Amino acid sequence: MNEIICPNCKKAFKVDEAGFADIVKQVRDHQFQEELENRLHLAEKEKENAVKLAEANLKNKLQEELANKDKEIIELKAKSEKDLSEQLAKKETELASAKAKLDNAETEKKLSVSEAIKAIEKERDDLANSLSNKETEKQLLEKSLKEKFDSELKTKDEIIKMKDEEIALRKDMKLKLSTKMIGETLEQHCETEFNKLRATAFQNAYFEKDNNSSSGSKGDFIYKENDEHGNEIISIMFEMKNESDATATKKRNEDFFKELDKDRTEKKCEYAVLVSLLEAESDYYNTGIVDVSHRFPKMYVVRPQFFIPIITLLRNASMNSMQYKAELSLIKNQNIDITNFEDNITKFKEGFAKNYDLASRQFKTAIDEIDKTMDHLQKTKDALLASVNNLRLANNKAEDLTIKKLTHNNPTMRAKFDDL
Repeated sequence: MNEIICPNCKKAFKVDEAGFADIVKQVRDHQFQEELENRLHLAEKEKENAVKLAEANLKNKLQEELANKDKEIIELKAKSEKDLSEQLAKKETELASAKAKLDNAETEKKLSVSEAIKAIEKERDDLANSLSNKETEKQLLEKSLKEKFDSELKTKDEIIKMKDEEIALRKDMKLKLSTKMIGETLEQHCETEFNKLRATAFQNAYFEKDNNSSSGSKGDFIYKENDEHGNEIISIMFEMKNESDATATKKRNEDFFKELDKDRTEKKCEYAVLVSLLEAESDYYNTGIVDVSHRFPKMYVVRPQFFIPIITLLRNASMNSMQYKAELSLIKNQNIDITNFEDNITKFKEGFAKNYDLASRQFKTAIDEIDKTMDHLQKTKDALLASVNNLRLANNKAEDLTIKKLTHNNPTMRAKFDDL
């Protein structure tokens, strides 16, 4: 619809496309006629003004010449008759020439006016032809648009008819299927859609039926994918739900959230996705991918046509987070290495202290026995005492062994401990 504002009352009113086109045509024809009449009127006035101006100029010139001639005639009358006759004849010749010039000027004026009229008439004819061509183009365009609209309308009617037939066929098929068969049909549809892309887009993915019901329940499908190092990229527990249109008690998607979350947790899957045809008239679920994580963590509800897209979206998001997971794993491994290093140092110190204690007691016993029985082995005793002193020094050195001293000339280990 087009909106037009009245120039008198300043009120707006709407007209359809046909009415608007008719108003435009009337305005265009009226404007053209007015413009043509205005141009003809202006041309006529210009012609009249040109004629009047030419006549006035000629009259003024002739009157001036006649006045000059009369003056000269009066002056010549005082001269001799012979000179007067000659001059009179000459003046008459000049007068005749002036009259001829006047006649020629009139002819030129008429010719100029005629040419001007021809130019205006040609312009008028060109405008008329242009208007006629525009009208023809408009008619052809209207015809083309009408044919295109009729064709599109016919095509839409055929599509609507085909859709109605398809809907009727689907309804008839659903009425013939049991509830279990309908659910299995949706599962088979999803499995088929996945297998179409398994060889190209999901080469390293695991997508199989969940057959483990040891916990009392199981989902329909489990999707898992690992990287080349065996790290899990993503895991999804899928549940497919559908029902016949003739089912008396209609289920809701929300009725299956709790059980699906339980299956996801028990099977250690990261995400849970309900592929559902329930609540077919719900605008909320018909938007496509619905995030219901406000009810249960990492849970989504999708229509069957979004089965592959939800896998792709969750998979891409998990792939982006793999870099951070790898860095976190590396930091954990580094922490474990440092902890093992400290444990080994502690074990070494404890073992060395234990060995020192045993050796010390054994040396003391040996020295006591030697003092009692063998005084002449004083030199051996001194040597053994010196050995004990060395062991004491070694023990002191072991006690003095610290992380800072071990990493003093090892910048790599020093940097690791500094980070910790």
